[in-house]
Amino acid sequence: MMAKERDRQLSEEKLINAVGELIEETGFEHLGINQVAKKAGFSKNLIYRYFESLDGLIYAYMKKYDFWVNAITERPDVSDVKGYLKGFYRREMAEYRGNIALKRLRRWELATDKDFVMEIRAQREKNGVQFLHMMAGFAKVDKAQIQAISTIVDAGIAYLAMLEENCRMYNGIDIQSDSGWAQIAEGIDALIDTIIK
Repeated sequence: MMAKERDRQLSEEKLINAVGELIEETGFEHLGINQVAKKAGFSKNLIYRYFESLDGLIYAYMKKYDFWVNAITERPDVSDVKGYLKGFYRREMAEYRGNIALKRLRRWELATDKDFVMEIRAQREKNGVQFLHMMAGFAKVDKAQIQAISTIVDAGIAYLAMLEENCRMYNGIDIQSDSGWAQIAEGIDALIDTIIK
């Protein structure tokens, strides 16, 4: 990699990280291109050159950190498919819970139809369908049922992770605690034991 390319890659990384830090510190609603440029130590012109707009920079952040955009969707080459799936959903929980900025962006995303958000959703859907096809090959239930179960599990994880910041209890489970999420993970484990061969 040439030095100029490496410098650009490092600058882009710094700008992407600045977006996440600012969203975590002050929330998405107060995010602006000037604040990102200042936080990263660059001029806002660099943001326009690399990402074209604040939306382009937010898109880059979401592409980098969104769980389902980056999910591994190939059929696992393992003898313990149940263990693989349990680990997969635990990683999803950990990644959602561990990234405050992404949780806030996901909440914001629910109320927008921006083109870049539609692209993120399309990539999630593509990867989710690939994951579903992989799961269906190991399931004791038919494809329509596994599709519904997978949807409920994923939507539940995403929703509870987004809710966690502003709500402590859900159905008697403390979703702000590791022990509450361990209880949820154990429930998902039991479901996997039931539906996977």
